[in-house]
Amino acid sequence: MAQEKTVTPGMHGQWSSRWAFILAATGSAVGLGNIWKFPYITGENGGGAFVLVYLFCIALIGLPIMIAEIMLGRRARMSPVNAMQALAKQEGRSPAWKILGWMGVLAGFLILSYYSVIAGWALAYIFRAASGVFSISTADGIQAMFGDFVSDPEALLAWHTIFIVMVGAVVARGVSKGLEKATKYLMPSLFILLLVLVGYAMNTDGFQQGLAFLFTPDFSKLTPAAVLTALGHAFFTLSLGMGAIMVYGSYLPKNASIAQVSLVIVIADTAVALLAGMAIFPLVFANGLEAASGPSLIFQTLPLAFGQMPMGQLFGTLFFILLVIAAWTSAISLIEPAVAWMVENHGLTRPQATFQALTVTWLVGIGTVLSFNLWDFHFSFFGQEKTNGIFDMLDLLTANIMLPLGGLLIAIFAGWKMKESHSRDELNGNRSVYEFWLFVVRWISPTLVIIVLLHLFGVLKLIGIE
Repeated sequence: MAQEKTVTPGMHGQWSSRWAFILAATGSAVGLGNIWKFPYITGENGGGAFVLVYLFCIALIGLPIMIAEIMLGRRARMSPVNAMQALAKQEGRSPAWKILGWMGVLAGFLILSYYSVIAGWALAYIFRAASGVFSISTADGIQAMFGDFVSDPEALLAWHTIFIVMVGAVVARGVSKGLEKATKYLMPSLFILLLVLVGYAMNTDGFQQGLAFLFTPDFSKLTPAAVLTALGHAFFTLSLGMGAIMVYGSYLPKNASIAQVSLVIVIADTAVALLAGMAIFPLVFANGLEAASGPSLIFQTLPLAFGQMPMGQLFGTLFFILLVIAAWTSAISLIEPAVAWMVENHGLTRPQATFQALTVTWLVGIGTVLSFNLWDFHFSFFGQEKTNGIFDMLDLLTANIMLPLGGLLIAIFAGWKMKESHSRDELNGNRSVYEFWLFVVRWISPTLVIIVLLHLFGVLKLIGIE
């Protein structure tokens, strides 16, 4: 009985407007995946044809599942665990569906534990770029600089701690004074910085080559593995399946159109990824660097480009500030499901819940800090050799298993377990649009996510499909 009195739908408040929700949810979706991961996987997979497949997958996986996750959150108006428990009861389904909520909370918590370490790298590189050190360094020097940095556990721990404190300073203040106010200023700043960097890239010798690389499809370069990479990234980039979008949806006003705000968020998230590519690849080509340089593109290849170009000190600094803002807006959404659950179920204030949740996150993050130096053990995951110990283990567990599985279960619950009258009431839009969404979320999205999971576990290769 105590829990029923404590857990009240809407007890956390709500966004002041539809636009506030769009900024916050876009901030959740836009992160290191857009500005760090998307450019390098595009480079590794041949450019334009990969981008085209990625956009197709965003439409068939990202948008339908985002609509479903926001819908579940708004209908229950609680943290993901309590939301799924309440919705399962309302729909006459098994109480075991609350496991979906737990999985989302745990995924966000684990992702933040290593995400904050990588975000700490970006924080440190703001000061390196501002100092002008890139302009006096050779390619070998920049590579050695990065190697020395990640091999220093004390430095990584310090930056990890600073970033966690930055996240706590926003989350502890609540929905309107914390999450909404932060994203109100950070998201426009992110877009302005990105447009400034694209404007600079337009004046480089490599701009036309960069555009051609991004937007001219060459299907001869498209492999089955590249298609599946695009499929997986389209899902992961929107922060789906980790409870963040569900808990943000629980703060959405009833009169806001879920389909419309979802479409705006997906377009904004995709635009950031494409603009990041338009800012990065011209710099890479103008300086004769390699587009397919992989994860080191941001921390080793780009610093070399910034060091060689006019005003590189200024634009290098702006780029890493952009990277930190993107990471910050995502990170505050990663811990929000856990904080909301602690407030609902344990009677804690938001500052108390934030402190406890982030303290545990910080402690778990120490494992990632040590993964790049003292604990860099090797292991194999379905034929993939991994070298960064706990970091790689957490990344594989969350991004490759928990998130797609969470998205799959969201699609199944929204499409098959929820009464059509209830989902229609929440979406409350054009009948043909609703019917199309229902068809896609029932059949297309789950099928594609299952293909991603089968690929990740090597099943497709085993049966000779790839």
